[in-house]
Amino acid sequence: MRTAAGLSLTPRWGYAAGFLVCAGLIAFALYLQHFQGQDPCPLCIVQRVAYITLMAVFLVAAVHGAGRTGATVYGGLLVLVASLGGAVAARHVWLQHLPKDRIPECGPGLEYMLRKYPPPQALEKLLAGSGECSESGWSFLGLSIAEWSLLWLVLLGAFSIYLTVKARQGAGHEGKQ
Repeated sequence: MRTAAGLSLTPRWGYAAGFLVCAGLIAFALYLQHFQGQDPCPLCIVQRVAYITLMAVFLVAAVHGAGRTGATVYGGLLVLVASLGGAVAARHVWLQHLPKDRIPECGPGLEYMLRKYPPPQALEKLLAGSGECSESGWSFLGLSIAEWSLLWLVLLGAFSIYLTVKARQGAGHEGKQ
């Protein structure tokens, strides 16, 4: 892929760009939390974990600069994490669009659930969502934080697929494994 300046976007630079996008999104989430008073609900926290995981995989992939096999592994991990995070974000969006009479009651916090219940049961309760997850305080261009998160996770997953294909094509020409 050539940019306007005629430079080629290599998979390594693409992975670095993915890392920077995730870092920017996490930084913005922290800004909203600490300066705008938008405390994260349990589903928001799970989405943050997905972004941090994506950020770590993007960073390792950028530093490694893997060939065909490595690109497939990194691409698979990135798509898996983006898909799982996207599923949580989709659930979050769904909760935000429920009619008022169908919104679940507020439940215990994430820290309490992780202390009180075994991990599978805590995850089940977490993904069920709660009343606090149905609130959407901040919005931009008509989309809530959860909707923006879903959009970015889909875009990052698609970008990961693009980078994997590009890396596999390039690695075949360079003979890298």
